[in-house]
Amino acid sequence: MTIESILKADIQKAVKDHFDVIIDEIGLQPTKKEFEGVYTFVTFPLTKSAKKSPAEIGKIIGDELTANSSIVESYNVVQGFLNINLTDKTWLELFSTIFEDPEYGSGPAKGQSVMVEFSSPNTNKPLHLGHLRNNFLGDSLARILTASGYDVVKTCLVNDRGIHICKSMLAYRELGNGETPESTGIKGDHLAGKYYVKFDAEYKKQIRELVESGLSEDEAAKKAPWILEAQRLLLLWEQGDHETVALWHKMNTWVYAGFNQTYTQIGVSFDRTYYESDTYLLGKDLIEEGLASGVFFKKDDNSVWISLAEEGLDEKLVLRGDGTSVYITQDLGTTELKFKDFHNDRYLWVVGNEQDYHFKVLFAILKRLGRTYADGCYHISYGMVDLPSGKMKSREGTVVDADDLVAQMVQTATDRTQELGKLDDFASDEAARLYQILALGALKYYLLKVDPKKRMLFNPEESIDFQGHTGPFIQYTYARIRSIIRKAEQSAKAAGIPPAGYTLHPAERDLIFVLAQYPVRVQTAASDFAPSVISFYVYELAKVYNQFYAEVSIFADPDPVAVKFRIALSKVVSETIHNALGLLGIDVPERM
Repeated sequence: MTIESILKADIQKAVKDHFDVIIDEIGLQPTKKEFEGVYTFVTFPLTKSAKKSPAEIGKIIGDELTANSSIVESYNVVQGFLNINLTDKTWLELFSTIFEDPEYGSGPAKGQSVMVEFSSPNTNKPLHLGHLRNNFLGDSLARILTASGYDVVKTCLVNDRGIHICKSMLAYRELGNGETPESTGIKGDHLAGKYYVKFDAEYKKQIRELVESGLSEDEAAKKAPWILEAQRLLLLWEQGDHETVALWHKMNTWVYAGFNQTYTQIGVSFDRTYYESDTYLLGKDLIEEGLASGVFFKKDDNSVWISLAEEGLDEKLVLRGDGTSVYITQDLGTTELKFKDFHNDRYLWVVGNEQDYHFKVLFAILKRLGRTYADGCYHISYGMVDLPSGKMKSREGTVVDADDLVAQMVQTATDRTQELGKLDDFASDEAARLYQILALGALKYYLLKVDPKKRMLFNPEESIDFQGHTGPFIQYTYARIRSIIRKAEQSAKAAGIPPAGYTLHPAERDLIFVLAQYPVRVQTAASDFAPSVISFYVYELAKVYNQFYAEVSIFADPDPVAVKFRIALSKVVSETIHNALGLLGIDVPERM
């Protein structure tokens, strides 16, 4: 049993014995910093049934706990708040279990599997800042779910076909002059993105010319030569035209090589990659099945629809009158394919909140089709990332490229670290590795500390600050602790648990309390699909350790028992920081 569960049971018994009231669920909360105590029980809800004031109820329960609970040392009552202190013996026993558990924080196997699909790039452009939030969220969720006991499969669906891909192909065909990543020194995904921007510039020019000749803006947008040719290329691709498919294959091969370089650099990988070009027709069998069972219906133009009025949604087109698929058709088929491939218990899609309605429709249709896996489908919706300069636009070339941003972060980490002047004994390759760790730590932490559902503003300079709520602050705390551990090892000072009767310093007690929260936070992050829970936890742990470091002496204390204990505390804190940041996909430096 945990400390909280023991305390809750003791409170339930006290309330039953003294007021003859049964409480099914006891709510405990951490005591506010301005009051003495560790856990607080709110007594206001008992006033009616107990027929006493909140303060009287608190005193009665507090007296009962101090007299008969095996873990409660003392209490104080502030109006309707019963603040409870635990015995040092309880804290030391708790720390002993943490210290001796090599898998501390990891949950037991749940016997369930989860698929996390994320990234979902388009092959007409490189990954950008928005993709980074997506990738970091998906990767971190996979790590957190694994730590909480799930079997996890990481997948990616690449959007490698469609009109947007044909736009890049057309611009390259007309303006590329045969250049390649090798001939230009340009990364393959960047080269494709360059021609996507060129298409947009030429397309806008053609629209202006047609408007000047007398067409309306809408007419010009539909009749511009390049948009008509891009549409023709898409038709040729779907017909299997050899020349068109060869160009598509060549440019996509460049892009995949570029993506892989970026994924490797940011520490992201997948167990399976699906391609839209392979899956976009798969949903047609499900449409036929749904027509036969009455889930779908046809309109006069032969198009196939579903009415989702019962779910509070609109009618949805699932197949065009000419028999061609729409996006929802593909997603129905791909989801069916993923289930056949892996038979997961849950399916998570990490996709921006502009697709909220799409996923409501997808899941509703799957339920109508009687798919057993439909109830296990979840859309992990997240807000967009803005910059101080405003919203990003891929086709106008105003996005923040992922590779450029990482390079900028590495340079900033280099400059900031060198300003501190503490790397004189670092070899050049060791220093370069440190800059990379700090840069990616800053970037990942900043993007993950915000609740996924919230839109966020990304400030690169703020993210890499060595003070405050940042990744580098936590990494620096870890490196400081590792220095302490090395010093202990060099001086042959062992870590150890104090014997019964040891009096804890308040800072030691605070550290054990925060350490004890780690498994709970991991499970909360998993159940809420929120890496931000881990971000706030590890920041809190780093802050409390720094307070501990400021208030007590580790090596200079005359009591050797205290020295051993504080080394043990430091060791467990460093391991927990390492593991918690690992759940965010963040590495830690052994020294800084």
